[in-house]
Formats: sequence, structure tokens, C-alpha cells
Amino acid sequence: MSGMRKSTAAALAMIAATVVSASANAQDNTVRKVGEYTCKEVLRENGASRDSAIAFLHGFLMGKAGTDEFDLGKLTGQTDAFIDMCLDNPADKAIDVMTKVKG
Repeated sequence: MSGMRKSTAAALAMIAATVVSASANAQDNTVRKVGEYTCKEVLRENGASRDSAIAFLHGFLMGKAGTDEFDLGKLTGQTDAFIDMCLDNPADKAIDVMTKVKG
């Protein structure tokens, strides 16, 4: 495994661990669907929790598309576009906005 792949794998593992940890801490014993979260809810999260939520949306859509390849530069641009669109449209579903920015 190349150094770049090891770094990427380690980063994705950290993101997954953060998402699981954040979910366990924040969960109030209710089950929600990805499509229920609004932009406002994602953007209200702080720091690592917001980063994890956005990374989760990227990963969810990658999995839905059946791919495991990604371009970090594109992900960064898509994340910026997601945040901008969410700021302008806080009531929109976060997954719908992420789907739009991923084109």
C-alpha cells in the first residue's frame, strides 16, 4: 500500500471513528434518516462534528454511486460549495444540496 493510500485510509478511518463517536454522544435513542437533516442542522454543528457530518454526506453519496475513488481537490471545492449553498438555503435537505454540488 503506497504512502498516499495509507494516509487516505487513515484519514477515512479517523472520519468514520469521529462520526460513530459523535453519533453515539448525540443520539437521543431516535432513529433518523439521512434525508431528514437540513442544512441548518449540519451548519449548527461545531468544528469536528460539522466536518464529520459533511464527510459523511460525501461518503454516503460515494457509496450510493458505488465508487471508492475521490479527488481531494474536488472534495474541498464541493465542501465549500455545500457550505455556501446551505448558508443561502438553511431549510434545504443537506443530502439534496450535497447531491447538487457533486453534480
